[in-house]
Amino acid sequence: MTEPLILADPAPPRRPRIPRLLQQTAFRRYWSAQTVSLFGDQITMLAVPLLAVLAIGAGPAEMGYLTAAALLPNLFFSLPAGAWVDRHPHRRQVMIIADLGRAGLLLAVPLLWWADALNLPLLCVVAFLIGTMSVFFEVAHSSLFAALVRRPDYVDANSLVNGSRAMSYVAGPSIGGVLVQVLTAPVALVADVLTYLTSAVLLTRIRVTERSARSGPGLGMAAGVRYVARSAVLRAILLGTTTLNLFNYMFAALFVLYVTTELDVSPGLLGLIIGAGAFGGLLGAAVTGPISRRIGIGPAVILGLVVFPAPLILVPLAGGPRPLVLALLITAEFVSALGVMVLDIAAGSVQTAATPETMLALVSGFKRTVNYGIRPVGALIGGGLGTAIGVRSALWIASLGALLGVLWVVFSPLRTMRKLPEE
Repeated sequence: MTEPLILADPAPPRRPRIPRLLQQTAFRRYWSAQTVSLFGDQITMLAVPLLAVLAIGAGPAEMGYLTAAALLPNLFFSLPAGAWVDRHPHRRQVMIIADLGRAGLLLAVPLLWWADALNLPLLCVVAFLIGTMSVFFEVAHSSLFAALVRRPDYVDANSLVNGSRAMSYVAGPSIGGVLVQVLTAPVALVADVLTYLTSAVLLTRIRVTERSARSGPGLGMAAGVRYVARSAVLRAILLGTTTLNLFNYMFAALFVLYVTTELDVSPGLLGLIIGAGAFGGLLGAAVTGPISRRIGIGPAVILGLVVFPAPLILVPLAGGPRPLVLALLITAEFVSALGVMVLDIAAGSVQTAATPETMLALVSGFKRTVNYGIRPVGALIGGGLGTAIGVRSALWIASLGALLGVLWVVFSPLRTMRKLPEE
């Protein structure tokens, strides 16, 4: 007599695997706060200029003033803010206050508009103050990151945060555009206020033991400059990225002009091309961890310093049939954005690991001062070169010159660095 056939229970469907770090409550709340805040930044970057144009009637010069007002705090306050934050015992509180400050400032804009009291000088003041709050948020977040994440997990944690950043570049402007279209620019800012309030609430719910504040003589702003200057690793990263930024902003100052006038690309197509770059950033955030484990964290920094600028050579090279031109432009944006993420994640992880926890905000502030300070210089040089020798020739110089940044790192300890350095 044959025994009855017993059918095995079907295997349960696999659940999507949640990254290990996101299974930790404190890090998940930190990452969620960062993600929401990044989306808020992108909405603000679109809604405030649109408000200036649509509600105030700002022209090109006025838009220049507004942009400068938002960027100047990075140049003026990054280093002092880093020195102050490192002496402050509660960095998480600094981030919460920065979020609440940004929310309050943004809420004031539609209130002034509804009261018919909004003008360009007031909007510039608000942009400057929001930029200042953002500086404090950014320099404080590096210290909170180190308190929440174990050293071996720096690359994976930075990949998650930068993945959110890349996603905000994809979806943030789209969300902002829809909000402005449906609700008008002033009301869109009210929705943006909610992103900063949500970030503040998430940060208040994090339970973390923060390191003690540093104190003592000789620990002011100059200490951060001296530490970076004496560290072969930090010095090489700073010089390499600053060189790249100089030439990259020469390139950025001319890119839209060249693509729209010389290559006859419409604004709609240009938006799609830039959107392709955002998706390249998402891929870069996903592959940086495996790449750095396979080739080493130092070589990953070198790879990022090459893969970021090298594809931009395709822009001045573009020519011929229209499909070929568009293919070259999309490839340039996609691969370059992938390289940006590899560089940001790998270099950011090395910088955090190579810096004493008592100086993280200060070193971060010094880095922001130099990197943001060189950007307008690059833009001015790019504009001057484009006028003197032609836009296409200037783009060739900018795209090839950006590759010089890798030389600072190739001849440094990073070339053979397999794992994250000790402090």
